[in-house]
Amino acid sequence: MRILVVGAGAIGGYFGARLLKAGRDVTFLVRAKRAAQLAAIGLIVKSPFGDIDWPAPPTISADRLAKNFDLIILSCKAYDLDGAIESFAPAVGPGALILPLLNGMRHLDALDQSFGAEQVLGGLCSISTTLDAEGRIHHFGNFHNLAYGARSVGQAERVASIGAALSNAGFDERRSDKIALEMWEKWTFIAAAASITCLMRAAAGDIAAAGASDLAIATLDECAGIAADNGYAPREPSIIRGRTMLTAPGSEFVASMLRDVERGAPTEADHIIGDLLQRSKAEPDPFSLLRIAYAHLKAYEARRAREAQKA
Repeated sequence: MRILVVGAGAIGGYFGARLLKAGRDVTFLVRAKRAAQLAAIGLIVKSPFGDIDWPAPPTISADRLAKNFDLIILSCKAYDLDGAIESFAPAVGPGALILPLLNGMRHLDALDQSFGAEQVLGGLCSISTTLDAEGRIHHFGNFHNLAYGARSVGQAERVASIGAALSNAGFDERRSDKIALEMWEKWTFIAAAASITCLMRAAAGDIAAAGASDLAIATLDECAGIAADNGYAPREPSIIRGRTMLTAPGSEFVASMLRDVERGAPTEADHIIGDLLQRSKAEPDPFSLLRIAYAHLKAYEARRAREAQKA
């Protein structure tokens, strides 16, 4: 199976490197800057599960793509999705399957519109990685999970071949028969975590120390309510796990969106929080914590844009 990994950043580069080391046929679609980094130092991963140092990984530019890939793994930021779709579109032949690892659900609408729903799988990953200034990938924590699944009956048979390509590749992969529910469960937690840690500009333990864990729980409950209204009520273990992570005393957990804010970077506020708000079936609540958090992030984006114009 020929696999195209779109980008070689913190997430795509990590899973792609593991697949490459496991002997899979992997090519990375990269832009000129990342291609230069990979040519200079190779594909380097620093991980508790074992480091990878792969000189000259296979790369390709968008203008050289052909329709000869079976699986396309997509893990870009939501605000880069349109550009990513344009870049890898030449590689999507009639039999290709696209495995997106973005958070939320809105990216599925864009991918379905561009390529047809039958070519777009459901997928998610749980991993903590970052890319340093030199282009090395750093993996933190003791988990590197990837789940995937069919979104229709027509995809079910084709998904079996994906398992053979992803299994025994140095990370935890799993085929899910309830991938849409799992994506909603992750979205519920990610939206709540991003909302409360960005709103408070603090880690979960700091919020607990301030006596405000009830606000974190209320935010999670609000997100879970929207998911339930859309037919994907999070299961009890998911809710318990989310409440535990968001209220643990002394925890240094923060959503990656807060890290984006702290370094002055763009955020996925529209994709993660705004889109969830738009899917709410309830009467609008002017004091919704989710709405306040979204307004907070949009104000940050407005200020960032204004300051960029002055620079």
